[in-house]
Parts: sequence; C-alpha cells; structure tokens
Amino acid sequence: MRAITIERQGSPVLPNVAYVHDFAEPTASAGEVVVRTEAAALNHLDLWVGRGLPGIDIAYPAISGSDGAGIIEKVGSGVDPGWIGRRVLLNAAVPKPDPTRPGVRPSPHDITMIGEHGPGCLAELFVAPIDNLLDIGDADPVMATAFGLTHLTAWRMMVSQADLRAGSLVLITGIGGGVALAALGIARHFGCETIVTSRHQWKLDRAKALGATHMVLDQGQDWSKEVRQRSSRRGVDLCVDSVGKAVHGACIKSLARGGTFATCGATTGPDATTDLTRIFWNQLRLVGSTMGDMREFREVVALFRSGAIRPIVDQVFAPREATQAFARLEAGEQFGKLVVDWRKD
Repeated sequence: MRAITIERQGSPVLPNVAYVHDFAEPTASAGEVVVRTEAAALNHLDLWVGRGLPGIDIAYPAISGSDGAGIIEKVGSGVDPGWIGRRVLLNAAVPKPDPTRPGVRPSPHDITMIGEHGPGCLAELFVAPIDNLLDIGDADPVMATAFGLTHLTAWRMMVSQADLRAGSLVLITGIGGGVALAALGIARHFGCETIVTSRHQWKLDRAKALGATHMVLDQGQDWSKEVRQRSSRRGVDLCVDSVGKAVHGACIKSLARGGTFATCGATTGPDATTDLTRIFWNQLRLVGSTMGDMREFREVVALFRSGAIRPIVDQVFAPREATQAFARLEAGEQFGKLVVDWRKD
C-alpha cells in the first residue's frame, strides 16, 4: 500500500520523510477494523515520532499519524460486519485496562497511541479498535480529521481538567497551532473572552478575525503585564498552554487569584522555572492533560457534527506532497491543521 513513512530517527525530521508505494498492508485482530483512509492530519506528535521519544521503542521505517478518517473496509473477529462501508473518525488514544482491576475505567495516562506506539493513519489503510471509532456519516473527512485529536485534547484540558465556566477570561499561548485554535473555538463556544499570544503578528491578525478578544505579540519579553492590562489588572481565569518552558513564567504571572494553568505539551522544553510563592499565595491550580477518552470524544465531536465548532484548516496536501506537509509543520509556518487527502493521489 501507499504510505508516508519516517525512514529513520533524526532531527530535523524532514530529510527522513518518504512517500512509498510498497508498504505491507495491515490486518485486523480481534476487536479491530481496517479503515481505508480518506484523510489524515498532522500533529506535532509526528515530529516527536521522527525525533524519537524517551522510553518508547519506535520501529523504523515508521508510519505516524494520530488523526484519521475513512471508510471501514474489513473487520476482525468479534466486530459486527455491519460496520463495513461506514465512515468513521479515530480517537487514537487506546486505553490499556489494568488486569488487576477489572471493570475499572483506565485513567487517561494508561493509553497507547496509534501513530506513536504503533503504525498510524498516514497511509492508505490503518487499523484501530472498533471501540475507538465514531461513525460520522456524511461529514467531510478532511474537516473531521482536522477536528479530531486537537479538539479532544483542548476539550479535556479546558472542560474536564480545568472546569471551564461560561464567561471566563482565557489566555491561549501560541495561537496558530492546532490545540491553541481548538481552545479558541471552545472558549468562544462557552462565551469566554480570550487573550491570545503569538510570535507572529499575522497569526494574531488571523486570530482576531476568528473572534479572539485581545492579542499579545510575543517578542521574547515578559508579556504578563500586557495580559494584566487587557484584563483590567485582574489576570486571567485560565491559561491554556502547550508551548512550555519559554512562556511558563509569563503564564503563571498572568493568572488571577484562584486561576488555573493547564498544560498538554511543552514544545519549547519541559524544564520550566516556576514561582511557587505566587502559586500558593494566589491559590493557583496547575493541571496536566493529555488526549481524552471516548466519552469526551463523543462530547466534543457532537459539537463538530452540529456545526457549533469548526476546525481551521491551513492546507490540504496530496500524499505525494508529504515532504511539503512535513516541511511546513517542522517550520511552524501553519495556521491551523495540515491535512493529507488520500483521495487526491
């Protein structure tokens, strides 16, 4: 089958990306299905797969891709054949039940990731447990796959973990990335005012057009004073961050008393310096979040299906343009999701 592969570990990732036509087709085990991919979206996770992840044995050449939508073509044992021919959207976070605690719902960190721990969606066919797929009917697969993982991640961060309330003031760092834009859409759905940051003025301008309330240009300064000025010196109720080390101090200083800092990633590094005095004195909450379960996936995908929240697509590529897609991802040039349309090639 055709596949976009990462041939070997290395940084930068781009030189190791290849488009091949002879990758072995996957087969479905019990409880799994084979999906013919219609669309697959890229995430920063694809770069980590290329660079290598501590504690994870990645077999190269690797097929990454944790966002996928397509048509079920084959089913494994124990799966109703009635699923064949249905269009589905993937939640790539597969729970690992604890055999010592049967019947107990796994916690979000007890997961394996399709596209990280094993082959993903950047191929003509991918395999997934039927329990990790949602029937999306006649939805546009490009838009659906652009919605999936980033909105699930942002939903869990903001709603499940940070207990987002309507009318809150929300700070979103690094606007333009998939999770940050998903957070903007969710905040707007809740009727929240937003303050967004970016190193690029053009991204701030785009965010304003999408309904962001206030914009802060990040030029390496401590921009927490600007955030407080835009919040009448009060600070923000919630900070949604995936940037990490480079902005952590400014994020903590930007929070109002009782505010929450929520993180799902650290693209600039994990070893941030924080301010414990500010945290305990202002009674701040720091919460971590990753991916989400199928209950949360159903909740947020329902908002996509109803048209309440729509993803932002930066660019759609044919599979043969894989290197262009990875180049744009690795350069951080995108505003929204990069999607590979497998029907194009």
